[in-house]
Amino acid sequence: MNTSIANDMLTALNILVLEKIDAGLFKIIGNIPDWLNQFSCKNLASGMNISIPHEEFSFLNNFLVDAEKFWTNNNTKKLSSGLWTEIDATGQEYQFKAYAICVDNRKFLLIEALEDSYQEQQYILQKAREYKLIYQQLLKDNQKKDVLVHCLIHDIAVELSAINCCFALLEFENLTPKGKEYLETGIKQCLKQEMLIKDILDAFSTEAMLTENSHIDIEKAPNILSSIQEVIEFSKLNFALNNIQLQLASNIDMTTDWKVMGEKSRLDRVISNLVENAYRYSNPDSIVTIGLQLDGQYVLVTIDDCGLGVPPEMEKNLFQKFSQGKGKSGRVGLGLYFCRITLERWGGMIGYLPRIEGGSRFWFRLPRLPSVMS
Repeated sequence: MNTSIANDMLTALNILVLEKIDAGLFKIIGNIPDWLNQFSCKNLASGMNISIPHEEFSFLNNFLVDAEKFWTNNNTKKLSSGLWTEIDATGQEYQFKAYAICVDNRKFLLIEALEDSYQEQQYILQKAREYKLIYQQLLKDNQKKDVLVHCLIHDIAVELSAINCCFALLEFENLTPKGKEYLETGIKQCLKQEMLIKDILDAFSTEAMLTENSHIDIEKAPNILSSIQEVIEFSKLNFALNNIQLQLASNIDMTTDWKVMGEKSRLDRVISNLVENAYRYSNPDSIVTIGLQLDGQYVLVTIDDCGLGVPPEMEKNLFQKFSQGKGKSGRVGLGLYFCRITLERWGGMIGYLPRIEGGSRFWFRLPRLPSVMS
């Protein structure tokens, strides 16, 4: 590159280039940036020898000690002084960085006035501090909301318990057939509200556990096939009332060790949530099938139903908090969210696929136990 062009570029970058001649003595190389004359009473020019540090650049005293060692080793990299501030005769503040480099056994000291880049750095740092404060405030606000939700849930649960006691006493009364029908409806509504409360508490408690390094006991790892079989046994009566068949896929190897990472009670809850979801969106006289297979270092579970499927516009938010299907009132949209955060905590994942033949496939994967894979 043409030397004149190179010098002009360095000047445009506000960089002063000095070549070391002797201890504390440097030669000015190329053009002189405008800011240098603000710190010197001499008329400086290219090629002139100057002593560094001047009084005006006393900060370089310490840096040159390290630079001498650097130059002695003829290092091919660069040594940076870090940022420092100087004030010129007019009171204007400048920010500088110095660099020591070696080129063809020649020793150079570069001094850069930062100006715009420094202001940009300060702006970014300031914005980072502001965003950190906003984030901390959001955390505090969320904590307040969580406390409020828990208080409300507690109060509702207490009231439901009192209502259930009244219903239990009414069962011993001599009610008319219509009265018994109303009583049964009231009991069902109470049970539904209790399930909603359980969903909320499950989600919030799992969120809390995500922030903890809780230990998973491998010796007590659940057998996922057994959990599925228990859920089927518990749910099949409810399915039968709506003429929906709940079954295990016929191609599952019953001899395989199906132990996975996780905790049994929460795994049962995940499977129950997905099976209940399939039940609520299935058509009468249809089949819900639970599949289970090995998938490398994971176990893959699928729940297939023959319902209407999930509208495309809802798919991206399906596993978010308070997301729920259309036309299914009485839910708060926490079931699938609970499944996701629980499975992810154990190193798993969950997803949805529309079935070609109609209906939905919800799937999730969990890591197999290391002892199983060895």
